[in-house]
Amino acid sequence: MSARDRILGRLRAAAPRTAPAAPDVHTLYEALHRPTSRTERVARFCAQMTGWRGEIVRVTHANWVDTLRGLCAAKGVNSLLYGPRGVHGEALAAAGLSVLRPYDRPVDTWKEELFERIDAGFTSTRGAIAETGTLIVWPDAAEPRLLSLVPPIHFALLDAGRIHDTLFDAICAEGWGSAGGTALPTNALLVSGPSKTADIQQTLAYGAHGPKELVILLLDETPAEAGTDPATPTTEARP
Repeated sequence: MSARDRILGRLRAAAPRTAPAAPDVHTLYEALHRPTSRTERVARFCAQMTGWRGEIVRVTHANWVDTLRGLCAAKGVNSLLYGPRGVHGEALAAAGLSVLRPYDRPVDTWKEELFERIDAGFTSTRGAIAETGTLIVWPDAAEPRLLSLVPPIHFALLDAGRIHDTLFDAICAEGWGSAGGTALPTNALLVSGPSKTADIQQTLAYGAHGPKELVILLLDETPAEAGTDPATPTTEARP
């Protein structure tokens, strides 16, 4: 018997006959994590996102489209890219926003216009993470990922009720990839503020690899519960 065979024999003899049980991560997480209220989650998300230079505008179901219209006018947006087959595409089209531009063609047929002449993009969101001040965006055929990655301004509509404490909470709450849960997307975008880099001379620059501005329309019918901490500045939406 060769030395190699003797070594492999000892390794096989020492190997456990049954696989060790997987750790119960849910129990461990619950033991270490203090659940927070909706008010706390919203306030923490606003504080974190503001720290990343994201702009938060509080809106309701009744006024978010008009608020978006006003923001486009204030920021000089002449072309707002959106997915006509997206979750909010019908509402945007019905509002008659003159700046709307549908994302309805393969990118190769209008790449120059997309990269050079589109001022802003609008997307829905899957939710958000309070711990890190992060949006969860799930691109698909109705709302391609370039909507949020290319235009200089990214407008995102976020339901305050879908802000989770942590990424783990978001995954568990929606059963990402689990049997009977939500299927995972081709990719998921985790967005914390505008695009930024410090690669050049260690100087922080915004917009080098994507939007220079991130504007979050925080959809909340109960603004009094969403937190009014002065450390979490927001803009009050007005129709």
